[in-house]
Amino acid sequence: MEGSEIAMDVPAAAPETIDLRRELTETHAQEVLEELDRELVGLAPVKTRIKQIAALLAVDRVRLRLGLASETPALHMSFTGNPGTGKTTVALKMAAILHKLGYVRKGHLVSVTRDDLVGQYIGHTAPKTKEILKKAMGGVLFIDEAYYLYRQENERDYGQEAIEILLQAMENQRDDLVVIVAGYASRMDQFFQSNPGFRSRIAHHIDFPDYTDAELMAIAAGMMAARNYRFSAAGKDAFESYIAARRQQPHFANARSIRNALDRARLRHANRHFEQAGPVSRDDLMTIDAPDVLASHVFDLDQADGRPD
Repeated sequence: MEGSEIAMDVPAAAPETIDLRRELTETHAQEVLEELDRELVGLAPVKTRIKQIAALLAVDRVRLRLGLASETPALHMSFTGNPGTGKTTVALKMAAILHKLGYVRKGHLVSVTRDDLVGQYIGHTAPKTKEILKKAMGGVLFIDEAYYLYRQENERDYGQEAIEILLQAMENQRDDLVVIVAGYASRMDQFFQSNPGFRSRIAHHIDFPDYTDAELMAIAAGMMAARNYRFSAAGKDAFESYIAARRQQPHFANARSIRNALDRARLRHANRHFEQAGPVSRDDLMTIDAPDVLASHVFDLDQADGRPD
């Protein structure tokens, strides 16, 4: 009709969609997650938790880009478990993921213990701790056996000063520093009870299970292959028996004990060939046999005191 206006329904613009998996791929964080799966045997619950954290960070990254309410997530973590369960290795991968997704500037890992942070006299602790923090800025500070920072029984201990400096940095510089504390689960629980400031700043608690016998054997095979060694059939059987016996004895340290045992097996292997008359073949130099394993003190029933493997 002349002079009249016809109202037309204009379709609303389609909402922007985001491929979250592509976000992980394009930032190369997915590569790090795949390395974690490929390079570390077992640890299924740990790997799942790291993937969940990566997903959270990817979503927050996208929300920020779309102008949605977003703030820097709390990223400080606690890794608990027995020695040799991969805590330091996972911390390295976590540092890389944080860097790929833009949550830390450099993505390096600074690994320390109490001795690196706590001084031995008045005025020594603060500069030591601050120097470590300076090195860690832009990356991840990994504090192994963190509970040794706190020694309640010693009134003259300077660990509490280090803790206070660390807590201040964890709060005020959390946009440029992630702190991961690690150690035995029971001792870490006591540490958090004695230092509630640490507990309140830790966002992610990840428990690292012990490896199974089969996983330890797979770890041994991987370590051997990396050095161009292999087990004979009898050597493999012997090492399986070694694992079962060793984990029942004191000071067992999962993959760390396996690495030490293989080093000693290589030593025995070398000496066995030196003592034998005649030349050796390439295959001989690559093959760990049963005698190289069974000579371990682990099989000495009179020695259950945790002597070297």
